[in-house]
Amino acid sequence: MLTYINFRKAVFITLLLILAMATMGAFLLTAPAAAMDLNSRVEKFVLPNGLTILVLERHISPTVSLYIRYKVGAAYEQSGETGMAHFLEHMMFKGTTTIGAKHPEEEKRILSQIKTLGELIDRERQRSDKGQEEKITNWQARLDALQAEHRKLYIPNEMDRLYTENGAEHFNANTSQDMTTYLVSLPANKTELWARIESDRMTNTVFRDFYVERQVIREERRQRIEADPEGSLFEQFLAAAFVAHPYGRPVIGWPSDMENLSQEAMTAFLKKYYTPANAVIAVVGHVHTPDIIKQIQNYFGAIPSPAVTPPLLTQEPPQNGERRVTVAWDASPTLMIGYHKPNIPHRDDYVFDLIDAILSKGRTSRLHRLLVQEKGVAEKILTGSGLPGNRYPNLFVIMATPRAHHTHQELEGLIYEELERLAKEPVGEEELEKVKNILRADYLRGLTSNKRLAEQLSYFEAMVGDYRYMTTYLDTMETITAADIQRAARTYLTPANRTVGTITQKEK
Repeated sequence: MLTYINFRKAVFITLLLILAMATMGAFLLTAPAAAMDLNSRVEKFVLPNGLTILVLERHISPTVSLYIRYKVGAAYEQSGETGMAHFLEHMMFKGTTTIGAKHPEEEKRILSQIKTLGELIDRERQRSDKGQEEKITNWQARLDALQAEHRKLYIPNEMDRLYTENGAEHFNANTSQDMTTYLVSLPANKTELWARIESDRMTNTVFRDFYVERQVIREERRQRIEADPEGSLFEQFLAAAFVAHPYGRPVIGWPSDMENLSQEAMTAFLKKYYTPANAVIAVVGHVHTPDIIKQIQNYFGAIPSPAVTPPLLTQEPPQNGERRVTVAWDASPTLMIGYHKPNIPHRDDYVFDLIDAILSKGRTSRLHRLLVQEKGVAEKILTGSGLPGNRYPNLFVIMATPRAHHTHQELEGLIYEELERLAKEPVGEEELEKVKNILRADYLRGLTSNKRLAEQLSYFEAMVGDYRYMTTYLDTMETITAADIQRAARTYLTPANRTVGTITQKEK
C-alpha cells in the first residue's frame, strides 16, 4: 500500500498518502508516463557484499537526497529487549571511533569502566532482595563521575556539525516496526562526505553516554505515552489487537525493558542487522551514476556482511471476537476502531487504499460528510491503512473525536452503519472514479522532490524487495472494482475482527 502513516504526540493519526515516485521535467507527466519514466531512469546495483543501491539522476538543482534503510525494526527485537531498535537509533548519532573522538585510547579505557559499573548497577537493581540502596547510590555517584570525565574526551554532536557546516538539510532518522532509516539532503558535491560518515557509522559506532541516553528515551516514553492520553490509548489498542505478533509491542519499548537494555545486547543487535546485506541506499538528485556508485563502493564495499536471516515471528492468530480497551483520562473522549487486514503487496491492501479514500479523504468523503458536516457528531474523523507496520498483516484503523455533547457510543454506531453500507451497496461508478482520481493526483504531487523520491524508492525496495512496485501501483488500482470493495468490507470489516479503543473521562 502507498499510505505512509506516522503517529505523533499532538496529532494521533497523521496520514500522508505519498504515492509512487518518478521524475518530472519542465512539463507535468501523466501518471502512466511517469511510471514508465521511473522504470527507465532508476538504476539498481547490488555490491558483492549484498548492499543494494538505487540511483535516480535528477539534474534540476545541485542537490541530492540520500536514504539508508536497514531492514530491521522493533518487530525484530527479542522479548525483554523491546525498544532496542529505537534506542540504537539514538546511539548511532553519538559518533564513531573517528567522528567526535579526541583521545581514542583514553576514551576506550573509560568507556570500559562505565560499561562494567553500569552493568553492575543494573544487576543489583534487578535482584529480588532489595536493601542494597546505599550500595547502588554509591555506585551511581561513581558512574556519574566517570561519565563526566568521559565527556572531556570526545566532541558531542560532531556528526551533526559536519553535516550542518556542509549545507545539509533533513538530517534525521526514524525507527518503525519494520525498518530503521537514516536520511539527509546535501549539496551534490558533498556525497563523498556522506559516504565517509555513513560507512563509518555502520561499522564503528561508539556507545557514548549510553546510560544517560537510556534515561532520555525513558523520559521520551513518559512524555509521549504515559503523560499523553492519545499515546496511551494507541499503545493499549495495539496490545489488544495483536496478542501474539510483535506489532502489539510499542516501538519505544515497555518500561521495564527500557530500563535494563544492555550494551552487550545492543552490540549484538547492531552487528546482526546493521550490515550492507540488510541495507538499501537510495540516491536521488544531481549526481553522475558511475561516480556515486564508485564512491559507495569505495566506502561500503569492503564492509563484511554475513547473510541476515529474519527471525521467525509468531503469527497473529485469527481474531474471533471483538476486543475492547478503555483508557480513563481527564481528556476529551476519543474513539479508535481497527480491523485486521492483509499487508503489502496483497491485492486487498490496494482495495483498502480505496476504502480509506472513500471513507475519509477530503471534505466530500463519506465519514467526513456524514459525521462532521451533516450530523455534527464528530470534531474530526480519520482513517488509515497499514498500522502499525506493512511487512506483516496489519490494521485498517478509524480514529474519531466526538463533538461536545455527543458520546463515542453514538459516533461508533454511525460508523458501523457506514461500514455496513460498504458491504451491502456497491460503490457508484462516479464515486469510485473520484477516489481513483484522488490517488492519481497524489501520485503526481509526489514527483517534484528529491527527498520524497528517495524516501519511496528506498521504502518499497526494502519492504517488498522491488522499488518497481510503485510503477505498477496505479495500473493495479485501476483494476479494483466496486465488487472488490464489497468483498473486502464483508470479509474484514466485521464485528468479530475488530478492536475498539476509547478514552473515557476519569471518574472524579
